[in-house]
Amino acid sequence: MEKKSKKLADGGKFLATNRKAFHDYAVIDKLEAGIQLLGTEVKSCRSRSISMADAYVKIINGEAWLFNVHIAEYTHANQFNHEPARRRRLLLHKNEILKIFQQTREKGLTVVPLKFYLSKGLVKVELGLCKGKTFSDKREVLRRRQDDLDTRKAIKYN
Repeated sequence: MEKKSKKLADGGKFLATNRKAFHDYAVIDKLEAGIQLLGTEVKSCRSRSISMADAYVKIINGEAWLFNVHIAEYTHANQFNHEPARRRRLLLHKNEILKIFQQTREKGLTVVPLKFYLSKGLVKVELGLCKGKTFSDKREVLRRRQDDLDTRKAIKYN
């Protein structure tokens, strides 16, 4: 039996999602970016060997860099395998990088990768401009989710 993969609206496939980001941050804005990868990294991404715990984006010298994303080494590669936790350059237009830089500096927002997915055979990253949640915000979200679940159950059984 073949596994059914989650698909995007344009036919792309999800490779990984950063569930911790949705728990720790309130996502204000989303944007798509390409990512500069080596060949073995692409093959490893296609096998869904991606971990985005504590990943973030930083602007250095007018370029966007992705830190703390662990892409496991490709098992069938030879001595030219990639380093799993290296920083990776994001492919964005200059005006997008400038917009991100201004919002992180002025508003105190954080840029976090939300999803890795395939689009027309290329690995893309969905970035989120996020504001950190406080402990009480997280509890409020859990309470609201539980209330919604209770109301759905009550409607279903009545």
